[in-house]
Amino acid sequence: MEIDKNAWEKCAAFHGHVCGGLAIGYQAARYAAELLELGFSENERIVCVAENDACGVDAIQVMLGCSVGKGNLLFHMRGKQAFSFYDRKNGRSVRLVLNDRPEGLTREEAMEYYLSREPGELFAVKPARELPEEARLFRSYRCACCGEMTGENWVRVVDGAYRCLDCAPSYDRFQV
Repeated sequence: MEIDKNAWEKCAAFHGHVCGGLAIGYQAARYAAELLELGFSENERIVCVAENDACGVDAIQVMLGCSVGKGNLLFHMRGKQAFSFYDRKNGRSVRLVLNDRPEGLTREEAMEYYLSREPGELFAVKPARELPEEARLFRSYRCACCGEMTGENWVRVVDGAYRCLDCAPSYDRFQV
C-alpha cells in the first residue's frame, strides 16, 4: 500500500510539521481503516482510544475524523504507541501496538522508516479492550470556592458544597 501523498500532506498541515510520530499515527490510521474497512467518521461511529498524547494522534484526527470534541477520541494514558479502533456500527475493533524499530536511526531516518513500510510490518495486531460508552452530557454545578461552572463528573462534595477538582482538597490516606 503506497503512501497517499495528499493525505500525508493534510496530516502535516494540521500537525504543523512532519516527524516520526506523525508517521506512526498516519500508518496506524491507514492500517485501522484497512483492517476494519473504515472511512472518515462524521459522527461517533469510529472511536479511537490512544494510549499516548503524542504527534501521531493528530494524523488519526485528520485521517479518521476522531476528535476529543466529538467524544470519539479518548486517551488512556499509558505512554505506549498503541491505538485501539472501534466501529460502533458493526462492533468490530482492533488494537495496534507499534513494533520496535531498528536502533540507531536519526529522527529523519525514523520518519522515513515508518513511511516506507507497510502498516502490517509496523504494528502488532491485538484484541481491543471493551468499547467505551458513548459520550454523555453532564449537568454543571457552580464551584462554591472559585464560582466556575464544572461538569458533575469532576465535582466533589465538600461539607455539603460542590467544589471543582482545583478547589477540593485532595484525599490520600497514605500521606507521609
